[in-house]
Amino acid sequence: MDKKNALRAGAVTAGTTLMMLLMTSPALALTRDDGDDPGSGLSVAETLGLFVAAPLVLFAVIAGLVMVMDRSKKA
Repeated sequence: MDKKNALRAGAVTAGTTLMMLLMTSPALALTRDDGDDPGSGLSVAETLGLFVAAPLVLFAVIAGLVMVMDRSKKA
């Protein structure tokens, strides 16, 4: 009985995945909507600054504030 349930669960999962793949066609991304106004793309430096440098700087600032504001007694 356990093998039958596993087979049924696999079939449902495969069917759901297939239906989702068929319904989300990437060709629909090419049609422009009313009011759609995409800006110019980012350069490599802007992309690295926005998605790499900015989070690292933000992490460093937060970690520094936590260390400075730490009120626990030093051993």
